[in-house]
Amino acid sequence: MRAQDANLADQGRRAAQSIALNTAEGNGRQGRDRARHFTYAYGSARELRAVLAIAEADGQVTAADLATARELLDRVLAMLWRLVHPRR
Repeated sequence: MRAQDANLADQGRRAAQSIALNTAEGNGRQGRDRARHFTYAYGSARELRAVLAIAEADGQVTAADLATARELLDRVLAMLWRLVHPRR
C-alpha cells in the first residue's frame, strides 16, 4: 500500500496505533473516561476497516491479502463494542 498511496498507508498506520493506544489508556481509567477511550479505539478500528476497503477498491491489495487482517479487526471491533456497551 505504501508504494501506491503513502497517505492512505499512513492513515491506516495511525488508526492502528490509535486502537492500541486508546485501548491501553482505557484499561487504566474508570467510569466514563474509560468508555470514552474505548469509544475512540472503536472509531479508529472502523477507520482502519475503511482504509482497507479503499485500498482493496483501488486495487492496491486483494481480498485474499486482507482476509486475516479483516478477521482480526472484526474481533477487535467486537471486543471494543462490548467494552463500550457492557451488558448489565
